[in-house]
Amino acid sequence: MDKALELAQDAARAGEVPVGCVIVKDDHVVASSRNEVEARSDVRAHAEMLAIERASEALSNKYLAGCTLYVTLEPCPMCAGALVWTKIDRVVFGAMDPKAGACGTLFNVISSPQLNHRVELVHGVREQESEKLLKEFFRDKRGT
Repeated sequence: MDKALELAQDAARAGEVPVGCVIVKDDHVVASSRNEVEARSDVRAHAEMLAIERASEALSNKYLAGCTLYVTLEPCPMCAGALVWTKIDRVVFGAMDPKAGACGTLFNVISSPQLNHRVELVHGVREQESEKLLKEFFRDKRGT
C-alpha cells in the first residue's frame, strides 16, 4: 500500500484525483499506475483500469488469478466490474468512496452472487492517509 500511496501523491501533483494502484502476484509487483484521466482526457483512465491492463500484459493473461490489487480509494462500478472479469483474487483498499464506491459503500459488485466470480475484499488499509490525500486535493482544487 506504500507504493499505491506514493502513486496517489504523484497523481495529485499532476492535477489528477489522487488514486494509486499496485497489483501483486507471488509477492512481486507486476503492475502499478495512478489516475491519468485528465492527462489522457479519458474517463476510463482510472488507476485500477491502467494497472489491470499493465498486469495483463506483464503476465500475458487476461485473467489475474493469484493477484492482489492494492488501491488507495474504493473502486467505482467500472473498475469493480473489470476486477470481477479479470478473476483477480483480492482487492485491498484504503478510503471508502461515498459517491461511487462499488465494493461495499454504494454497491458491492465484487462480491455479488449474481456474477461468475467473487473477489476477496479488505478495506480500511491506510485509510486515514488515503482520505487525507483526497481531502487536501479537493480542498486545494476548490480553494476552500
